[in-house]
Amino acid sequence: MSLPVLSNAAARRHFLDRHALAEGPFGGCSGMALAGLVDRIGFVQVDSINTVARAHDMILWSRRGSYRPAALKRALEGERRLWEHWTHDASILPVGLWPMWRARFAADEARLHGNWRRWFRDGYEAQFDGILDRIAREGPVSSFDVGEGEERGKGGWWDWHPSKTALEWLWRTGRIAVTRRDGFRKVYDLTERVIPAAVRSVELSGEAVVDWACGSALERLGFGTAREVAAYWNAVPGEVARDWLERALRGGRVEEALVEGADGARRRVFTLPGLTGAVVPEVTGRLRVLSPFDPALRDRARAEFLFGFRYRIEVFVPEPKRVFGYYVFPLLEGDRLVGRIDVKRAGGVLAVRAVWPEPGVAWGKGRQAKLEAELARLAGFVGSDRVEWTEGWLRQPERQP
Repeated sequence: MSLPVLSNAAARRHFLDRHALAEGPFGGCSGMALAGLVDRIGFVQVDSINTVARAHDMILWSRRGSYRPAALKRALEGERRLWEHWTHDASILPVGLWPMWRARFAADEARLHGNWRRWFRDGYEAQFDGILDRIAREGPVSSFDVGEGEERGKGGWWDWHPSKTALEWLWRTGRIAVTRRDGFRKVYDLTERVIPAAVRSVELSGEAVVDWACGSALERLGFGTAREVAAYWNAVPGEVARDWLERALRGGRVEEALVEGADGARRRVFTLPGLTGAVVPEVTGRLRVLSPFDPALRDRARAEFLFGFRYRIEVFVPEPKRVFGYYVFPLLEGDRLVGRIDVKRAGGVLAVRAVWPEPGVAWGKGRQAKLEAELARLAGFVGSDRVEWTEGWLRQPERQP
């Protein structure tokens, strides 16, 4: 029997709809509404780079123009609707997912021991009990509060002092949790003081965790290969996702289809039941500036297949070898990724250094007006007074990415 085909246009629109990028960026974005948005997209990655705004703030603002960072701080630190832990990287998650992380805590403890003993200075394991006792007696601490007398590293994360390494270890393995951030520095407390008791009381079997990891990933993707399903939360190996999908297919919980890529190639995928025959969502024609760490783009291979958009972070690429720039933002218009922009906040100015349209995208007056309107909104969000355009800002890449 031939498989149903999901056209590229339909696939893009279903995917964007599930990631809250099909509708206009309107509506409330605090309290339960904010927690619901994070739950809808799954996770919001946290990153230290702040050329315009932090990644997590850009991700949420691009979906809800009313979003303000203070609302996220309340949801994390006061309301406890959200919490912070590791997916592919540090991420903000719905607090109700904490029980699913118990297996991850145990797996990380077993997996990281060998690596961390090779990577980090000796002595961090000897700090565990003392740090836990100090937090229990004195309250939350950051890496600046521990390690008195220890040599402070001057390098990157591999050069942490032992007590800093111990803090990170205790966080990754679930003994402590991030209670707040001061600036961008994590402040830790005992897990039982951060995660609500009703959430911590939930116990799940290994089978239930796999069912959640695969089922919830497919819900947020709409369709995907076993690799894409496994990669969504980075919570189960690819072979576990494959076995789950095959069982779900036999049980009628998922279906198979062919999805069309941006270049017309077709890929066999698993879909939610009825997706290929469902009404294709309408997509706003608004142009948006997306974070490079947007959940819809985190899987670079999937983004390239669906949108024909090849994106690579060039932060660690030597400047002479960069194709675009240090930290370049993708531009989404409707259901197409139409270009990328190098923009930076400098005091009261939002400075546009360059815009690169994607191949085949004409940069006319209408599209430029959309970009100017979006940048004016972005300037207001980050507290800039005006937008300035560098001479010769409209460019083509000098080499292929």
